[in-house]
Amino acid sequence: MTMTETQAPRRETPRVPVWRRSTLLRHGCWAVLGLAGFWLVSIALDPFANLQLAQIAYMAIAVAGLTVLSGLSGQISLGHGAFVAVGAYTSALLLENAEWSLVPVLIVATAGTALVGALVGVAAARLRGPYLAGATLALAVGLPSLADYHGLRDVLGGANGLIVSPPVPPLSLGETFPLERWQAWICGICLVIVLFLLANLSRSRLGRDMRLVREDEDAAALSGVHVARTQILAFCVSAGCAGLAGGLFAIVNNLAAPGAFTLALSLSLLTAAVLGGLGSLAGAVYGAVIVTLLPNWSTDLAQQADLPRAVYANIPLVLYGLVLILVILAFPGGIQSGVRRIGRLLRRNRTN
Repeated sequence: MTMTETQAPRRETPRVPVWRRSTLLRHGCWAVLGLAGFWLVSIALDPFANLQLAQIAYMAIAVAGLTVLSGLSGQISLGHGAFVAVGAYTSALLLENAEWSLVPVLIVATAGTALVGALVGVAAARLRGPYLAGATLALAVGLPSLADYHGLRDVLGGANGLIVSPPVPPLSLGETFPLERWQAWICGICLVIVLFLLANLSRSRLGRDMRLVREDEDAAALSGVHVARTQILAFCVSAGCAGLAGGLFAIVNNLAAPGAFTLALSLSLLTAAVLGGLGSLAGAVYGAVIVTLLPNWSTDLAQQADLPRAVYANIPLVLYGLVLILVILAFPGGIQSGVRRIGRLLRRNRTN
């Protein structure tokens, strides 16, 4: 090429912002935005709505953990209500008997339940498909009933459970600061922390190993992945999230009783995960909103219609089924897959 020839202008590659290049920084930005949004919503709500917001938050934590187990590693659990019960009773015992402060209690409840999950995971690693679902189903039915066992009744309160004192808001917030808003803040902070950690976990080597195990265990083993250890770690992480949710359940509802941790809770958590989208943390939040608010809305509508109590008591179950069928028909991948599809359509129309 001679000196007189002109070179074609080089196309400069658009620079990607730093916060988008770094996964940790990007997730940190989303966490800050999530905290700010949660705070703005909570200060605009009345006490009862803040109580519902707290319930949505701890349900979302449990569903997010189940999303890791079922969506990321491909293991089905019908017994996550039992892990929530372990966290709730651990928190209740430490708060009322040992008189610990709230943060250490939640840490111990999370770690203790994660240990229980690891023990269950050791057995679950040998089971597949319906056998694993059946084993976790037995766990959901049997573990909460131990509270009414003769030898543990005095410690765990029997069928009546344990009363838990609510966390007192700091004096720096004022003497008239609503308790329900303080409970919502505690649950919201825990939710954002859990989502931040799980989002980074899914992008880590362990997250990639879980996805590989989910797709093909034999191929994962040939690739050098320790399949059993990966499955046990998935159970451990998922159970830890459920234990934290249980601890928050105890301080929000001021109670840890076996009647609150029936099989219906485990099925509600799985329903929420499927509705939102297995494998999606945002979907866990969507699913938690639905399973928390739908029973209240349906009951209010049934009472306004003057339906018999025997009828409106079962309406939430009917609506769960209808909503689940509609979501699966419209968005087989859950609500989050529908949100992504709509977003792609909007971007395509904008470029055209």
